[in-house]
Amino acid sequence: MEMIIVPAGEVTLSDRRTQRKWTVDVASFRLAPVPVTQESYTGEAGKLPATGVSWLDAVRFCNSLSEREGLTPAYDLDSLSWDPAADGYRLPSEAEWEHACRAGTTGARYGPLDEIAWYRENSAESMHDVGGKAPNAWGLYDMLGNVWEWCWDIYDAEVYGEYRVLRGGGWFDEQWSCRASVRRRSHPTFRVDDVGFRLARTR
Repeated sequence: MEMIIVPAGEVTLSDRRTQRKWTVDVASFRLAPVPVTQESYTGEAGKLPATGVSWLDAVRFCNSLSEREGLTPAYDLDSLSWDPAADGYRLPSEAEWEHACRAGTTGARYGPLDEIAWYRENSAESMHDVGGKAPNAWGLYDMLGNVWEWCWDIYDAEVYGEYRVLRGGGWFDEQWSCRASVRRRSHPTFRVDDVGFRLARTR
């Protein structure tokens, strides 16, 4: 898959629950233009996003795909640690995800919601093929709507233990969930029909 080179930059993350804000420097990295499809994940025909994928499923897929392509796997699956120097596929960090989603914009969204995202009001309460809405300025599709996307990060270890971050909103969500800053959390074994993932690479 041809991946998009996301330029380096700075992003300010925020958490509505705690009212906390923090700024992160993001190095340049590569990100897939669309979420992983069912075709790529299971071999099924079509361009629907792969869903029913847990965080653990996603990191295992990243390692498996890396090995198939002769790349160094990014993850140690025993310790659930990430090797930042590895050239294999991985999940984006939360800061990388938001920086890529915003694509240089500063508002809640990178464009008019109906033009860029499938959400409750226009999805007919079902997911849609990837890439069917307008991309952001960096050529990334479906960063908002269609399916939530797993990120690498733990959400809040002190309160939620090993729960991981989800970003982007999904086909069944109201418009307030489909914003660049919205954070959701779930257990790394959780599987549901509006959660998928997107591939990243460090280089």
